[in-house]
Amino acid sequence: MEPVTSESSDLYPVTRLAAVREATAEAGLSALLLTPGPDLRYVTGYSALPLERLTCLAVPADGDAFLMVPRLELPAAQHSPAARLGVEFVPWDETDDPYAHVAKRLGRADTVGLADHMWAMQSLRFRSAMPDTEQVLAGTVLAALRSRKSPAEAAALREAGAAIDAVHAQVPGLLRPGRTEREVGRDIADAIIASGHATVDFVIVASGPNGASPHHDLSDRVIEPGDAVVVDIGGTMPSGYCSDSTRTYSVGEPPADFTAYYDVLQRAQDAACAAVRPGVTCESIDAAARQVIAEAGYGDHFIHRTGHGIGIETHEEPYIVSGNTTPLAEGNAFSVEPGIYLPGRHGARIEDIVICGAHGGERLNNRPRDLVVV
Repeated sequence: MEPVTSESSDLYPVTRLAAVREATAEAGLSALLLTPGPDLRYVTGYSALPLERLTCLAVPADGDAFLMVPRLELPAAQHSPAARLGVEFVPWDETDDPYAHVAKRLGRADTVGLADHMWAMQSLRFRSAMPDTEQVLAGTVLAALRSRKSPAEAAALREAGAAIDAVHAQVPGLLRPGRTEREVGRDIADAIIASGHATVDFVIVASGPNGASPHHDLSDRVIEPGDAVVVDIGGTMPSGYCSDSTRTYSVGEPPADFTAYYDVLQRAQDAACAAVRPGVTCESIDAAARQVIAEAGYGDHFIHRTGHGIGIETHEEPYIVSGNTTPLAEGNAFSVEPGIYLPGRHGARIEDIVICGAHGGERLNNRPRDLVVV
């Protein structure tokens, strides 16, 4: 259960529901239907269990919100931050049809927004219960709200950034020749929890040629002298907000060709961070990093976007990628993480979480970005 605390009141304010209702109406939707996942947590603070039994917050554009909840989950809902919102809790029993109940209470609904992470099973059940209603993604309404962090959300992300920085501070002591990536990864996972995270979301330890695979996980490869090692780690804090940071290390002196492009990468990451300010487009931040890398001759080896938004999900809006002409707004939080990858040889990535402030970007990760030789 999630007790109601002053922290939850700041992170999940009671005014948020009204803002969501207003945005739903402005988007021309009849209602939002939010099942367990990040959308429901953002609106209510309730981390409901994702079950085959339906839990669903219905937010009509012109009516009162209500929370359909399995009767056996009612105590958990009543002890969650959702209890502060004044919404009606509607418990249902095992022989009830909660989808039909939601449809009946909503009445005529031309278009509803479904939680972006709603199970297909639930989406199809709603389609059967409301056959004349168009379904769209709730993200069309919620993305603009979720992407602009409040001061309380920014503080939660700073706390997450400091916690993952504390883990990176321990990594040099864990990287030794003869250890496997998996052994190092287990130690890092333990350190993520010890740093104050509630969960470990991912641990990438990519040594030597594995560093050329951006989403390499963990393997039994033995770390060798001269290996470059990409360490990308993150978790979720008790607040519900996420961390994500990448640093690249070298176990002993790295190859000369690696050192040459690591300097390029560092300049590219600095350039992208320096370009952050309200009004510039997301794609211009991507271009700032990509230009430095391309001019140095490594453009074909930068194979992913420069960044992704972060908050109660590790990946959310805004995405820092070519083609995204959305202008940055104060409160946007996102990663800046260019990389260079030479298949079969090695790779490198530097990643910080950045919040767009009134006059520029604030880095939330502050471990050294120079190559750390251990």
